[in-house]
Amino acid sequence: MFHHGFRCVAVLTLLHAWATDVSAQKPPYDVFPPAEPPYYRIRYDASTKPGELVYAVNYTIWIPPSVKTLRGVVVHQHGCGEGSCKSGLTGAYDLHWQALARKHDCALLSPSYEQPEKADCQMWCDPRNGSDAAFQRCLKDLGDKSGHSELSKTPWALWGHSGGGHWAGGMVMLHPERIAAAWLRSGVPLLRAEPGRKGIKAHTLPASALEVPIMCNLGTREGVTVKNDGFSGVWPANEEFFKVVRGKGGLVGIAVDPLSSHDCGNQRYLAIPWLDACLSARLPKPPSDSLQLMAAEKAWLAPVLGKDATPVGKFTGDPLQALWLPNEAVAKSWMEYVQDTNVSDTTSPPAPTNLKLQGSMLTWLAEADLESGLASFVIERDGEVLANLPEKGKNPFGRPIFQNLQYSDTPTQPLVPMQFTDTKMDATKKHTYRVYSVNTVGLKSKPSIAIESDPSKP
Repeated sequence: MFHHGFRCVAVLTLLHAWATDVSAQKPPYDVFPPAEPPYYRIRYDASTKPGELVYAVNYTIWIPPSVKTLRGVVVHQHGCGEGSCKSGLTGAYDLHWQALARKHDCALLSPSYEQPEKADCQMWCDPRNGSDAAFQRCLKDLGDKSGHSELSKTPWALWGHSGGGHWAGGMVMLHPERIAAAWLRSGVPLLRAEPGRKGIKAHTLPASALEVPIMCNLGTREGVTVKNDGFSGVWPANEEFFKVVRGKGGLVGIAVDPLSSHDCGNQRYLAIPWLDACLSARLPKPPSDSLQLMAAEKAWLAPVLGKDATPVGKFTGDPLQALWLPNEAVAKSWMEYVQDTNVSDTTSPPAPTNLKLQGSMLTWLAEADLESGLASFVIERDGEVLANLPEKGKNPFGRPIFQNLQYSDTPTQPLVPMQFTDTKMDATKKHTYRVYSVNTVGLKSKPSIAIESDPSKP
């Protein structure tokens, strides 16, 4: 797969080190969530032509139903290995990431490469090996399929895990004028050719890439505090990437997760607010204009591997050796994240909508809280709590969330439905039901509009 000396990731060679809920999955990649509007999917077969993508790939996109003209696309890119690739099939269905896309009138796109286990991940995670062209092709084809032809021309906000971080960072080097921001979790592109990295081509760092906000995010056990396991090469690669880009004035930060290794942990509670800040600052109005520059005077700086950030005007060290943060709000969240990942939140989630009752089964719809996602629901009958759904949340990689979470930060399959059956309903009486959303810091929404059972109907 990768040469043993490729520090950016012993990671990229070990991505099949997966959670048990994913390791049993085998090709072909044929277990798909449904893709009816507002979801759309397209698949391209593997190519045998030189320079084109050697793996088949699926692209699934979610488009906010109310959006008239898309302003951008948020890309959630999985990492290397069969299990990670299959996890990409559910990325567009993540309610928390949808909240980010919805706020900015953006689509949410999740690729899923059909890379067999132990095959060469570099053949897709280096975008120059055909995945760049396939990605841009999918934007046109999905734009035509969804009736949003503007999709092929909108800016991109890129999130990538491991090999996906390698891909997202490589795309910044190739297309800086298209990229609003890039979050690189546990993977960065190579910027300097070095001995021992055969087959790994270095990227050229263009001057325009220095205007793209980039966050390098990794677990502390990926070489920061643990230096002798399979993922210990991640930190040296990130450190090198940071020094090159920041040393030339690039807008790059570092956020070390103090609790995790190569899994994604609680990173979304910083990644989504960080991307929100960057999209708010950079997306053009009207959409046809160029990306805006980040406001230099709003930046905060912090020492590499430090835990305290300072407004740029009050920072006393060398700014080109300090990590960059876009504004005060993100800096405060960053300081919480690098301490214990407990990013605080005072906002309640949106109330559930479209509550319906058929027989004894309740169904509803809900949007996630932008800051803290969606952890659970409280079901109320006749003013009393009937149930918590789920009764007890589980998540081996961070805060429990309603949709569950795979290693690569995507919902598990089958997708968890928003439904509850009242097995103790008295069909001879009229009951009133309401549902509340609860986010991952425990804040509860306002109730849904109440609905009543009708004992006169069977």
